[in-house]
Amino acid sequence: MAAPLGNQFWKQRSSHGDKPIFAEPEQLLQACAEYFEWVDNNPLQEIQVHKMKEYREDLPPEESLRHEPIPRMRAMTLSGLLIFLDIARSTWDSYRAKEGFAEVTTRVYDVIRTQKFEGAAGGFLNPVIIARDLGLVDNKQISGPDDGPVQIEIQHDDYTIARALAEILEEAVVDEGDEETEK
Repeated sequence: MAAPLGNQFWKQRSSHGDKPIFAEPEQLLQACAEYFEWVDNNPLQEIQVHKMKEYREDLPPEESLRHEPIPRMRAMTLSGLLIFLDIARSTWDSYRAKEGFAEVTTRVYDVIRTQKFEGAAGGFLNPVIIARDLGLVDNKQISGPDDGPVQIEIQHDDYTIARALAEILEEAVVDEGDEETEK
């Protein structure tokens, strides 16, 4: 049954819109800590296959192999955190802008960034992928005066130009000679 026209039932609500999932910054921090703990307790599993030391003809080939799971560090990510918390990126961004939550969201970013950096530095995570993800780049930019372009002047005398031309012509003659011997 539809509400009657002109009703103002909406004014009876104590708040408008969806009720926030985390009313207090401490609740958000606790939920993020649960994600961090989950990442530590659920490493990725790499399966290494080993042949048995001695070959046995009585076993089929697949039974002479041993599959060993090797735990590998799982990188923390903001997208993984958002999936864990079951919130959208826009919701996270609104928490970042909300008074009292900025300190928590900044701390969470720092924990995620530090975990990835230390994992890559220790060789547990792929350093190339983590460096890209963290925006770490090794740029060397060379510029001229007043940050302008670098100007290069190459001076050649007639002898240098003639010598370079002679080398080019000599290579062309050699290449032509190779083609005739192939025919």
